[in-house]
Amino acid sequence: MDILAIVGLAILTAVLAALLRRYHKEYAMLLSVLGGGLILFMVFQNFTPALSSVTDMLSVSGVSGEYTVILFKTLGVCFLAQFAADACRDAGESSLASKVELAGKVTVILTALPLFEAIAHTAITLIGG
Repeated sequence: MDILAIVGLAILTAVLAALLRRYHKEYAMLLSVLGGGLILFMVFQNFTPALSSVTDMLSVSGVSGEYTVILFKTLGVCFLAQFAADACRDAGESSLASKVELAGKVTVILTALPLFEAIAHTAITLIGG
């Protein structure tokens, strides 16, 4: 990952958004969201090798593929909710940002519910119930 390019893009976007905010707040927010989206794209572009490495480790360890999918879905929900909440905060909508974060947390819990059920089943089996 080219961290210098990401840092440079972030600083350039922040400076341009600050200059633009004086005259056109809506364009400044749009520029900020687009810059954040581009940075996110750059990060995820380099995320593929790490993703395949984690998948390989989980398959070797004997963890079910279903649990691997749950792990990556919840990770994706976390990233999306955080990005959306940050964009809402940049737009001055703190209340909306907190609602997006709450929705992300609830979605993570609902997505991971099969994993909780498997852990509970294992615990009950170990206890002898």
